[in-house]
Amino acid sequence: MATPSTKQAVNTSLYASKSPLEWAVTHGGTLYTAQIPIDDKGEVVAGGIEAQTRQTLDNLKHTLECAGVGMDAVLQVLIYVTDREYLQTVNQVYAEYFAAPYPNRAALVIAGLAREEMMVELVVYAAVP
Repeated sequence: MATPSTKQAVNTSLYASKSPLEWAVTHGGTLYTAQIPIDDKGEVVAGGIEAQTRQTLDNLKHTLECAGVGMDAVLQVLIYVTDREYLQTVNQVYAEYFAAPYPNRAALVIAGLAREEMMVELVVYAAVP
């Protein structure tokens, strides 16, 4: 059995990254995850910001379900986009996945993400049992 100070990886079926990372870990009742718009083959989805936002949120929903919680467990979301114009679309899609009371959040416009074709990334903190 893990000690209270030990982080635990969440077992998901998301694409196994070649980078040294876990898609999500839990510690002390909090889940920590970063989600990107990749499919089950590890490819960034085509179709622009709306398709990428949906894929990222679907990956998040799947990860939360693997941890035994739903979208209502999300406490905070940090949204990273590569163009300010994307925020309106991200907000529209985001509102389909979350209900009030909404998670605390911040949105940042940045020069680029790890993969050049990515337009959005989410860093998320959620409460877990």
